[in-house]
Amino acid sequence: MSRSVRTRPEGSGQALSEAYDTALLDLDGVVYAGGEAIVHAVDSLATARAGGMHLAYVTNNALRTPDTVAAHLTELGIPTDAGDVITSAQAVARLISEQVPQGARVLVIGGEGLRVALGERGLVPVESADDDPVAVAQGYGGPDFPWGRFGEASYAIARGVPWFASNTDLTIPSGRGIAPGNGAAVEVVRIATGAEPQVAGKPLPPMHRETILRTGAERPLVVGDRLDTDIEGAFNGGVDSLLVLTGVTDGAQLLAAPPQHRPTYVDADLRGMLTGQPEVTAAEGDGGFRCGGWTAAADGGALALDGGGAALDGLRALCAAAWTTAGDGVCALDGAKALARLGL
Repeated sequence: MSRSVRTRPEGSGQALSEAYDTALLDLDGVVYAGGEAIVHAVDSLATARAGGMHLAYVTNNALRTPDTVAAHLTELGIPTDAGDVITSAQAVARLISEQVPQGARVLVIGGEGLRVALGERGLVPVESADDDPVAVAQGYGGPDFPWGRFGEASYAIARGVPWFASNTDLTIPSGRGIAPGNGAAVEVVRIATGAEPQVAGKPLPPMHRETILRTGAERPLVVGDRLDTDIEGAFNGGVDSLLVLTGVTDGAQLLAAPPQHRPTYVDADLRGMLTGQPEVTAAEGDGGFRCGGWTAAADGGALALDGGGAALDGLRALCAAAWTTAGDGVCALDGAKALARLGL
């Protein structure tokens, strides 16, 4: 599918919760962090829901079942049904079910979420490479996952059994900081076998397809904190996205984003769903871009910022200057001084 290269964040005269029928929300770094709700998340989601927006929660974490995730969200004050939770375990289970017979045995290298998702597709989870599996399904198994499970995966794959992974996120946030994610575990098996898995999770199409099939969204808005999963997943699915700055992405990463990592909108947190978005316009005179009271432009080997006002408007203007300069590449201009002016 041909796409024009995004060179600036877009504006919206409507609140995003009115302009889109469904929010496809990432969880870690967007709704909660370390298991606790992020500031403004509970109230913002309640307001969006009351206004008629459908809320769905889309996570690459295959460890927990939708029931468990829904119960956690409800405890945080975000009433959620299990049917509104879509996981990469569900996406990989569908992918496997389309390639193996009904009732086939699948070697599970992961947690309960993966076992339940496979069972829902009529597949039989097994624990050993000697149980004659026809596929290997690998998903995040938690911080105490036994090392020997990677050996079982490697034995089966070496015998020619096809390998599937729920996702390849190298890291996962925890209450104590950033920990190795399923992608790190996938690398262990890749090194041992030399094989490559079929991957289902964000940012790849199987996850987006699973989400649309389960939500029925006609005009969805992806809301996330990661450029390489949430925003790229929206790009690959051909839908709009909102980046919130409550998770892993910082200003420097945003300015250096290649086309597939450039969000439609940028805001501080989930309150951005409830408002319109300011326009970024071409500045008069020597060029550059204006948003609110700020003007940003390329100046030699750096990004320059003049004016004042809301920091987010300055960041939006800087994005336009950086992305326009980069075109379909990555901006190499130094934005550190400009970002420092904004406190970002």
